[in-house]
Amino acid sequence: MLKINKQEALDYHSRTPAGKIEVVPTKPLSTQLDLALAYSPGVAEPCLAIAANKEEVYKYTAKGNLVGVISNGTAVLGLGNIGPDASKPVMEGKGVLFKKFAGIDCFDIEIDATDPDEFIRIVKSLEPTFGGINLEDIKAPECFRIETELREKMNIPLMHDDQHGTAIISSAALLNALEVVDKKIEKIKLVVSGAGAAAISCLRLYLALGLKVENVVVFDIKGVINAERTDLADLQMQFATQRAITSLAEALEGADVFLGLSAANVLPPELLLRMADNPIVFALANPNPEIEYEVAMATRPDLIMATGRSDHPNQVNNVLGFPYIFRGALDVRATEINEAMKLAAVQALAHLAKEPVPDMVNKAYGDNTLAFGRTYLIPKPLDPRLITTISPAVARAAMESGSARQSITDWHAYEDDLRARLGVNQKLMNRITSAARSNPKRVVFAEADTYKVLKAAQILHDEGIAFPILLGNRKKIDEIARANSLDLEGCQIIDILEENDQRAEFAELLFQKRKRRGITLYEGRRLLRERNYYGAMMLETGQADAFITGLTKDYGQSITPALQVIGVEDGVQRVAGMYIIQHRKGPFFFADTTVNIDPTAEEMVDIIGLTARGVRFFDTEPRIAVLSYSNFGSNRGTLPDKARLATELAKKRYPDLILDGEMQANTALNPQLLREHYPFSELAEQGANTLIFPNVVSGNIAYKVLQEIGGAEVIGPVLMGMRKPVHVLQLGASVREIVNMTAIAVVDAQTYNKPL
Repeated sequence: MLKINKQEALDYHSRTPAGKIEVVPTKPLSTQLDLALAYSPGVAEPCLAIAANKEEVYKYTAKGNLVGVISNGTAVLGLGNIGPDASKPVMEGKGVLFKKFAGIDCFDIEIDATDPDEFIRIVKSLEPTFGGINLEDIKAPECFRIETELREKMNIPLMHDDQHGTAIISSAALLNALEVVDKKIEKIKLVVSGAGAAAISCLRLYLALGLKVENVVVFDIKGVINAERTDLADLQMQFATQRAITSLAEALEGADVFLGLSAANVLPPELLLRMADNPIVFALANPNPEIEYEVAMATRPDLIMATGRSDHPNQVNNVLGFPYIFRGALDVRATEINEAMKLAAVQALAHLAKEPVPDMVNKAYGDNTLAFGRTYLIPKPLDPRLITTISPAVARAAMESGSARQSITDWHAYEDDLRARLGVNQKLMNRITSAARSNPKRVVFAEADTYKVLKAAQILHDEGIAFPILLGNRKKIDEIARANSLDLEGCQIIDILEENDQRAEFAELLFQKRKRRGITLYEGRRLLRERNYYGAMMLETGQADAFITGLTKDYGQSITPALQVIGVEDGVQRVAGMYIIQHRKGPFFFADTTVNIDPTAEEMVDIIGLTARGVRFFDTEPRIAVLSYSNFGSNRGTLPDKARLATELAKKRYPDLILDGEMQANTALNPQLLREHYPFSELAEQGANTLIFPNVVSGNIAYKVLQEIGGAEVIGPVLMGMRKPVHVLQLGASVREIVNMTAIAVVDAQTYNKPL
């Protein structure tokens, strides 16, 4: 478990500015006009519009993306009734999670009121402020009445997360655990330790999934809940057992599931032995579970276990639910969070756990073996797919159940919007991936005896993007696959060092191609023992449709075999490399960043032509700036002169291109600056989206700086000008980058050899 030092935690919260949240304006406030529009007198216009039509508040204010996190501090985490002031750090933290995971803004409100009627009145009065309300850390049984009455009285989505968040996440985990052990929820026997808000909400949702109430036994601090109890709320008495049970030991005899939402160490290990085969234990007390994970697993090796702890498998963490549930509810202006929306979240979460785990998640948790099963029942909190899986499911359920006040019609566009809220613009790659799936091609990988390529191959095959052909040592590939639980069924594996006639045929072909370029037949046979030559020859002879290499070797070593075997396309003098820069402001294209070290002006014209075609390949019209440290002749020198001449020559060869230069990078990317100082420029209207660098040094530095500290995702390099689809990865590329590059290679194979 992560160790937190007391002083470290206090210092973290007290550093200037104190706390964890702040308000940031979303509109410019740099001029007197800006201030007049933001406040008086301009603010009167939206006020009048809202007064005339109250729904316009969602158009002219932040209400539609604003949630109130509200508590009275009566049941804070594991700290108990510490009061509203002491609860504020927790509520701020909840607001941070809303923003981090779903792009939702929050105000935390701590209310000094323990009387339910007063609390309800105060929260109801806040409805004009918020698009939704997240109730937090309110003790039972008052929390049941508070939430029920506020849901009835308010017309915005509201949820007490301590109840329903845990219920939703644990429900998904329970469904998947039962699937793993091949048991039906209608037939299981369930024992519960705890009868607070979370436990009762879990049970109510389990009933909706098919659990039979007669198969449930619940214990609280005073013992078993049965019909003789008179000290409990109606919601708790709903689960009073009719069975003659007085102890936890009796209840666990033959039980299939134990759910703990109570206190540490209340489940003795010997009681696990009384449970049925393949028992399921959800020990969710925080910070310490009802039974220690290591003790439980040592007692029953056939056990499936979940806790609330991040240092054990199957962490039931509410952050898997509430940000995305509210996101979906807000985006359709739901009037409530109803049972249909909760169940939709459960099913979406359970389904996502069965999908292949992205490499970035494996990397974040340092575990390459994550796959649906006993130790992976629900996704990890850092999985970026949660927002595009749960929020659409919740929004759709709100629409179908009649609680939505506006509809979503384009679900693909909605998913793009969700990613954009988190600063991830995937529109371009979504289009490429969809195109690849429509007609997948055979892609040969030169470095298949590496984990990253094998993981990418599994994803590519499972998602129908490509048919991977894997070159490498067969034994090593099998070992890596077994060690990392990779399923390579459907992927062709070729060990080129095994005896085969194909290698001899390829050597003869290479000799015929290069016999006047210094390669003898003997040399050809030697070279065909290298996978880069073998893979390139597979592409050349039509046994593959595209070729991917470069993961473990530098660019020059990787590209040379392809140039010798395949060569450049007709009419092209040279190849060039282009990177796609995915940024919140949109995609940008950088060239040449990898191949041509210091091109002449004439060679830069070739690069401009290849790049223009490359940008159009991605369904984008290029707006090209030729870069230098000079703006339109403001400085003289070898580099500006070269960029200036390249621009002039390119305009003559490609008169239809939107193209200008030479100019500085900030000038090219700032339309306002262009309009103010260089209104004559062809780029003055919209600015550039394609940057041509004067040499590989400047281009390489630029994209790597953006990649590391500029908040941009970099895709590439896209190799342009080859006669057939060859693409060279960055050295050490991630699995996601390999998948992206392969999707590009597949679409390249579908459309290659287009004229300039």
